[in-house]
Amino acid sequence: MNATAPAGTALTIAAAPGCTPRLLRLPATVESMSAYTSAGGYELLENVESLLTEVENSGVLGRGGAAFPLAVKLRTVRAAHTRGHETVVLANGEEGEPASVKDRWLMRHRPHLVLDGVRLAARLVGAQRAYIYVSDLEAARIIDGALNAVSFDTFGGLDISIVTVDAAYVAGEETAAVRAINGGPAKPTDKPPRPFQHGVAGHPTLVSNVETLANLPFIQREGAAAFRSAGTAASPGTFLMTITGAGRPPALYEVPHGMPFTDLLALHGVSPDSVRGALMGGYFAGVLNRDVLGTTLDHETFRGLGCGLGCGAIAILTDDCPVAVAAAVLAYFDRENAGQCGSCFNGTAAMAAVAGALRDGAATTEDIARLQRWSVVLRGRGACATLDGAANVAASLLKHFPQVVDEHLAGACDPCRSAAFSAQRPYEVEAVTQP
Repeated sequence: MNATAPAGTALTIAAAPGCTPRLLRLPATVESMSAYTSAGGYELLENVESLLTEVENSGVLGRGGAAFPLAVKLRTVRAAHTRGHETVVLANGEEGEPASVKDRWLMRHRPHLVLDGVRLAARLVGAQRAYIYVSDLEAARIIDGALNAVSFDTFGGLDISIVTVDAAYVAGEETAAVRAINGGPAKPTDKPPRPFQHGVAGHPTLVSNVETLANLPFIQREGAAAFRSAGTAASPGTFLMTITGAGRPPALYEVPHGMPFTDLLALHGVSPDSVRGALMGGYFAGVLNRDVLGTTLDHETFRGLGCGLGCGAIAILTDDCPVAVAAAVLAYFDRENAGQCGSCFNGTAAMAAVAGALRDGAATTEDIARLQRWSVVLRGRGACATLDGAANVAASLLKHFPQVVDEHLAGACDPCRSAAFSAQRPYEVEAVTQP
């Protein structure tokens, strides 16, 4: 069974019931400059410190996967500017997770919202140069057209460049983005230094996901209190969520943090009774069993389960065997690692081999013991988090699906005997158009 949506499959676009969209725009056409400005876009920023305070009070977290507070990044890079350093903004739209579509959708349909977020971020950190970093050529084309429609004065002299790279899982990592813009391969580098210390051309650089930056115009226009009117105290605001799996077409929803998972299922037309679990955070955060039915969609809840929302991509598992899904994801990590660090190159290959053998009924209890050990001792090694993602998948499979693992050791998994789940890029979302 190949879980990749067929090419041309329409993408459902919707906001959760009762959620006024802040990021989505319906109908999902390409928003023109006139439409964006008539709705309050490109508003003059008169007081940088005031907006910084509003961003801090809003509590907006990064939407790229790590959920790091945006205000902390802004303050850190701005501090370098006040010390006399040249600063740079890097808007990261290289959506490395195949199961996520939110950044591509924003750039293709709301290019001026993305550009406005870049404009405000540059003002906040004192940057005169910014980069929009993408692998989606259609998104790059649309962003370029929008950029040409805006006057130089609107951007306050900010020089914005679009940089395109080949799509790869590691290409969206922040140091890989900096390295690519600096003329190298789009592969991660060792840390420290981090980009806020030594980034593009050696300058302190704010690297932030395009969805994260797209929240800045709302905060400028409506303020921190309005931003916090949706979401939870620790996970404020709305966010874009890509949903795949369960035999349904893929969808992109704007939902408030704190929304019950069962409400998401209802929105997507999936019965809770059919759910075996979920693959969380794209591929990075691992698999959860039916405990996911009792969760709410916020960072604090999933951290409590040893998991995460990540980039806001969830694949719902119904008929698909969790062992086979995990094996497909681990095989993807094995193929997609940067090939720079021995621990990652060898570690992802070893974990993928055991998971594949388990799927095929050829693994032993000794293999499972090794997989358990690797999922602990390999964490934190290498230049990026690819190995951590693989460890998350292995550890979560063993923790949340021990009975299914035992069934595979006994060669008793009926779904895998009949037609095992198989996908080069599990739950990939190719379509970015509305039905």
